[in-house]
Amino acid sequence: MGNVIKIEGGHKLKGSVHISGAKNATVALIPAAILANDSVVDIYGVPNISDVESLSILLKELGVDVTSPSSDHFQINTTNMKNKVLDHEAATKLRASYYFMGALLGKYKYVKMQMPGGCYLGPRPIDLHLKGFEALGANIEYHHGYYEISAEELTGAKIYLDVASVGATLNIMLAAVYAKGRTLIENAAKEPEIIDVATFLNKMGANIKGAGTSVITIDGVENLTGTPHEIIPDRIEAGTFIIMAAAMAEEVRVDNIIPQHLEALLSKLVEMGVDLELGSDYVIVRSGRELIATDIQTQPYPGFATDLQQPLTTLLTQATGQSMVRETIYTERFKHCAELQRMGANIIVGQGQALINGATPLYGAKVTATDLRCGASLVVAGLIADGVTTIHDSYHIDRGYDNLDTKLIELGAKIWREDVE
Repeated sequence: MGNVIKIEGGHKLKGSVHISGAKNATVALIPAAILANDSVVDIYGVPNISDVESLSILLKELGVDVTSPSSDHFQINTTNMKNKVLDHEAATKLRASYYFMGALLGKYKYVKMQMPGGCYLGPRPIDLHLKGFEALGANIEYHHGYYEISAEELTGAKIYLDVASVGATLNIMLAAVYAKGRTLIENAAKEPEIIDVATFLNKMGANIKGAGTSVITIDGVENLTGTPHEIIPDRIEAGTFIIMAAAMAEEVRVDNIIPQHLEALLSKLVEMGVDLELGSDYVIVRSGRELIATDIQTQPYPGFATDLQQPLTTLLTQATGQSMVRETIYTERFKHCAELQRMGANIIVGQGQALINGATPLYGAKVTATDLRCGASLVVAGLIADGVTTIHDSYHIDRGYDNLDTKLIELGAKIWREDVE
């Protein structure tokens, strides 16, 4: 049994949509919360996504009490927390479970857990995380699918990341907050989610400077205590809705955004001829203009986000001319192109790049979400396409989008779910 998402295309979108808290911040903030000693941590703006359910399961495995006083409010109580081996299937399903490595190593100087999972986007090694832990003084063993990481003491160190990886930057930050002395992370990732996690840790009593720049300085402290925190809005969810609106809006207002986080996308859409009106925390997209082809190249933040490459590729099929998409982060991230071709798109995929010839009409078809953002690109395609599109493996979409179908229905889309054998 599985769940499919069905979309009847061709319906104009109208109204407003509220963007949820950032998935990529949430999946690090929840493990970061366990660094608080014997206290209650309130996190607000938690998105309703399956990755959060997996994290809750892992918290309960560690004896952490998790309650949800309201739908987007998480209360985490670390009073009865114990360091246990993390071998629940939730760890293997969820890539971001690796943030428990940094947090548990930081707090207890010992962690044992199974290899983390997640969407397959080509090689996404965690060797940078492990190198960082070793630099802080940890010893790493890998046996039978388990990582065992231990240290007598963690001591501040200078760590240079070969790649500005978000995961490694955050994980080393979590391990270093309790380390003795000063840790420098050089060539650190600059994503907004890193600033959000650093802000949260600092409110709890950590001493982190430079988050959002390429050098982060962490001076170790002895104690962190719980504090309330509101998660920043999800720039990828916001971008996805803005792209959907650019494709099908009569007039759509996307609320609860930080425009600065979306600059790379918004400037590309303006280049394509999309009618945008930007406010302090919202954007209004109106229909009526023809779309023009453009080229994009994914880059680490503040460049064009790899997570928006797949949804934007769908929009480019509706733009007149030839567009080129170059992927520099996950070079294998083109599985959505084969699915879009089934719907009538004219896309030629090369090594780490795709050529899109537009504009082409799209037709409803049976397609498969091979990963989270591929799923998003197929939803965009389904909204545009003539007829009904059936998206299989829709669980990928639920990993990262909070109530996507409900939000789209409120905008006037025809979208529903069915169980299939």
